[in-house]
Amino acid sequence: MKQQIAIITLGVQDLSLSKKFYIKGFGWTPVKEDDNTAMYQMNGFILSTWLQSELEKDVTKSKLPRGGSITLAYLVKSPDEVKKYINILSNYGGKILRVADAPPHGGIRGYVADPDDHIWEIIYNPALKADERGTVIFGL
Repeated sequence: MKQQIAIITLGVQDLSLSKKFYIKGFGWTPVKEDDNTAMYQMNGFILSTWLQSELEKDVTKSKLPRGGSITLAYLVKSPDEVKKYINILSNYGGKILRVADAPPHGGIRGYVADPDDHIWEIIYNPALKADERGTVIFGL
């Protein structure tokens, strides 16, 4: 099988709160939305937010765990942008989990949770580069 991801789906409790975080906080535009979901075209995959109750019906498993088991990362271009984006996201329903600081492995990072506790790492790392489409390449 190819090493690729087509869609990442996050279960959400309140779609309007989720959309506020992603549309106003990150500034993203949904490519598809309805009463149950909002989908965002990313760099090579789709990020989908779907009402948790509908997601549970689709996967035929109830009481799916809420966010916090994984982290998603958003790469920024400079160390100053880490704090800036954390603050913007916190203005649109995000909860700051860790203020921007320097981890032992280099760079600058901080953590913010969306309204459903999905954890986003806002990161600047000189070992990671993004092309004009946002495709991230690891290279030391």
